[in-house]
Amino acid sequence: MDLLNTLVEKGLRRELPSREEALAVLTTSDDDLLEVVAAAGKVRRQWFGRRVKLNYLVNLKSGLCPEDCSYCSQRLGSEAGILKYTWLKPDEASRAAAAGVAGGAKRVCLVASGRGPTDRDVDRVAKTIGAIKEQNADVEVCACLGLLSDGQAERLKAAGADAYNHNLNTSESTYGDITTTHTYADRVETVRHAQGAGLSACSGLIAGMGESDADLVDVVFALRALDPDSVPVNFLIPVEGTPLAGEWNLTPQRALRILAMVRFVCPDVEVRLAGGREVHLRTMQPLALHLVNSIFLGDYLTTEGQEGKADLDMIADAGFEVEGAGTTTLPEHRGGGGCASACAPSDSASSESAASAGAGAASARTDLVTVRRRGAGTDLAPNA
Repeated sequence: MDLLNTLVEKGLRRELPSREEALAVLTTSDDDLLEVVAAAGKVRRQWFGRRVKLNYLVNLKSGLCPEDCSYCSQRLGSEAGILKYTWLKPDEASRAAAAGVAGGAKRVCLVASGRGPTDRDVDRVAKTIGAIKEQNADVEVCACLGLLSDGQAERLKAAGADAYNHNLNTSESTYGDITTTHTYADRVETVRHAQGAGLSACSGLIAGMGESDADLVDVVFALRALDPDSVPVNFLIPVEGTPLAGEWNLTPQRALRILAMVRFVCPDVEVRLAGGREVHLRTMQPLALHLVNSIFLGDYLTTEGQEGKADLDMIADAGFEVEGAGTTTLPEHRGGGGCASACAPSDSASSESAASAGAGAASARTDLVTVRRRGAGTDLAPNA
């Protein structure tokens, strides 16, 4: 297929595809799916070999968020039956993080619900980072605390944080449809705060919220221009009690096409398979390892993932290897934090309706959504 040959050549050169080419990946047929995966896999292996980086989430503060993000079970007005608790103490968070490291995680992601941290919150997280680093000096620590104010990113960096996560989630044009309490521009500004402080920026998207193909391409192109080091791709987990509980728009095949498109647009970036992989990819998860080079181990913030051992078995059975602590994740040329001039956006293309994007979705697998009842904030052992 000429399209795929072109995309592979551009990916190996770190050249940005056109919008038409990115859109075309999303509209390929199921009959061509393995060819799409194989082509994107060539780009993935060029920059990351067969390594898979493991990341582990620790939910420092769960629920009771004042923001109204429609996809989130912790949102204002959420009726989801999730765990709700205030800040974990540094030693509690450190123990939770240690379980993930023992399971093979190279990075620990510290997440707290809320619009953004107060200065006191930053102090609290700084102590938590210190406790984690004292126990596991080599582990990477990424903070995800919401919108940052001036100087907070620098304080997190000084405390030992390696990275900061703040996702764009969806296209700028549709952002107001999912959140009204802050703006898309607020999110972009926070990512830039993190980059300006010397933190490794992590910013990604959520697919499956009813967006069009054009929306998906828009947000991935925006991420390419923003140039984070890692791009997590989440697939909406439609939790009962949230406004998007009825959004079941994804098939395993579509999820794989989305991951392939992200890899072609962001060829040399850590593309992370994040929330929702078990729900939407299901038995096709191993194919995704040919597209991504990073996954979350174990559970998510408020829902459960598959068993940690099953993750490790899947990686081994698919012929991949867990990335060790002594291995640098990103290619050498990304050490400076910037990409080549090919980061400039390309020409535009027509949009596709959300209804078309979700056409052919399989029956909703609500049985695969399980609210987290173990790990951080409970007396039960974590899943790692």
